[in-house]
Amino acid sequence: MGYSAVSADQLPAWVAKESGIFTKNGLDVPLIFFTGGTTAILALVSKDVPITQVSGPGLVNSALAGSDAVFVAAGMTSLNYVLMGKPGLKTPEQLKGGTLAISRFGSATDSIARFALKKIGFTPGKDVTIVQVGSGPERLNAVMTGKVSAAVINPPSSFIAEKRGLAIMADGGKMGLVFQHTGAATTRRFIREHPDTVRRYVKSHVEAVHTMWTDKEATVRALGKYMGSGIDREILEKSRENVLTETFFPKKQYPSVEGLKTVLEDVAERDPRAKSAKPEQFVDFTFIKELDQSGFIDGLYKTK
Repeated sequence: MGYSAVSADQLPAWVAKESGIFTKNGLDVPLIFFTGGTTAILALVSKDVPITQVSGPGLVNSALAGSDAVFVAAGMTSLNYVLMGKPGLKTPEQLKGGTLAISRFGSATDSIARFALKKIGFTPGKDVTIVQVGSGPERLNAVMTGKVSAAVINPPSSFIAEKRGLAIMADGGKMGLVFQHTGAATTRRFIREHPDTVRRYVKSHVEAVHTMWTDKEATVRALGKYMGSGIDREILEKSRENVLTETFFPKKQYPSVEGLKTVLEDVAERDPRAKSAKPEQFVDFTFIKELDQSGFIDGLYKTK
């Protein structure tokens, strides 16, 4: 399966892999990294991977263009991205005429960049140029070295940047947006042909989120492996704590209809097809609903 960023929003796949949850549920799941949601969704619809973790904008853009991609589990349902300025930049106004790094056009970082720039009072593409740079660590390096004026990043990269003295230009988490961020997605065709595989995957995903909530060591260990060496324990722990809220990673992992409404409103500014689309087109609740109605999810969180 695929994952689309090197950041804490990808934890369900990492934890399921490293904690043996996939194996326990009869799944052999190699993890493949794609730089950004746009690349990940292309791999999904071209059948390079059967399931991937991808952001709302990436999936919605693909489905509007004709794919049958859908979310089957929520993953993360709000934003923990910030705009960090390069060394020397202290106020959002200083971004005017500069460049802002995202992963790929059509990704969550692209949407967040546009939301944030408008909030500051800028016109995206006119007052500030949005540029594709790649993964979180690549964007962090670009802003640290001054190759770009600012970057859209999230934990752990944002905590590393803050520790090194970079200033926050805008905080996505404080914008009050309900947003379908990184979730587990597949295609309707794969669901028809392999329902049991999807069922076991969603079960693994839910168990991984439970592990994130209840097993600090397993979660920090997974973060450390996939984020790469050189990140200290304090930042890894802080990254876990940052996402462990019902706003970010709800225990009942229903894809967010309200969050997809926000995504559609943003996408509609560039693709008129989004104006007539309904959030429900982009989700399949079958498997998460089965787990919830059977009492499985409640059972995981009962105090023993």
